[in-house]
Amino acid sequence: MAHRVHALSEPRLHLLRRGWDPKTKKLRSVITVEEVRALKRFFSLSSADGGRRVVIIDSADEMNPNAANAILKLLEEPPANTVLLMVSHQPSRLLPTIRSRCRELRLSPLEPEAMARALDQAGAQVAPQEAAALAELSTGSVGEALRLLNLDGLKLYADLVSLAGTLPRLDRPRAIALGESTAGRGQEARLDLMLTLADRLMARLARAGVTGMAPRAEAAPKEAEVLKRLAPHPVAGRAWAQLALDAGERARHARAVNVDPAALVLDLLLQFRKAG
Repeated sequence: MAHRVHALSEPRLHLLRRGWDPKTKKLRSVITVEEVRALKRFFSLSSADGGRRVVIIDSADEMNPNAANAILKLLEEPPANTVLLMVSHQPSRLLPTIRSRCRELRLSPLEPEAMARALDQAGAQVAPQEAAALAELSTGSVGEALRLLNLDGLKLYADLVSLAGTLPRLDRPRAIALGESTAGRGQEARLDLMLTLADRLMARLARAGVTGMAPRAEAAPKEAEVLKRLAPHPVAGRAWAQLALDAGERARHARAVNVDPAALVLDLLLQFRKAG
């Protein structure tokens, strides 16, 4: 069964995630209601051995409003013998009516030592300092850590931290260069990672300001110094938290209407000046 699950050929398992857009030749930016409706075909099939069916939604944060409402209806009248697992990186952003119908299971992030062992088992050997940085940036997810390694995410995050260090003026030529590095064919994965890491940086700034504590480990050179200067108190921390919400929404809208990636990233980086 493990082989069938890994190949997504297990008949009792359905993975709901962003679909492929044949027009743009890339993954859609959101999970659409059409993809949720496809679950009807899955539920109409009879289970081979009478066991439970499992639906994994990865991730619920990527559902557009219509998809979220369709899932809500499913949660209100769930099919018999079915388990729905909803992965969410920001549960607070889900509809309250969805959260109220789910049992929350918090997964603790891996510590740096465990992360290093897991990466070693996956064939990626990293130094202890890199393992600590990857554990921080990936929030303890091995899959995310591997994505960071494969896309040179540690250097990209270091570039973002270094650029943030030029606030409040912001080094515009460097910001433009970072934006342009996400443009062009084959750069979709780098764009996704850029947006993810920019959001992580804002979240770390918000946390540092609100709690008054530096992260347990730096994820980039001089990161602690930049966090302390840009988020010295709770008011600044809350400003970064609000900026993360607003900038994330702007980025999602920009991707939905196919704004040029370089312009999208530059706009996001220029938003930093509001809180910095």
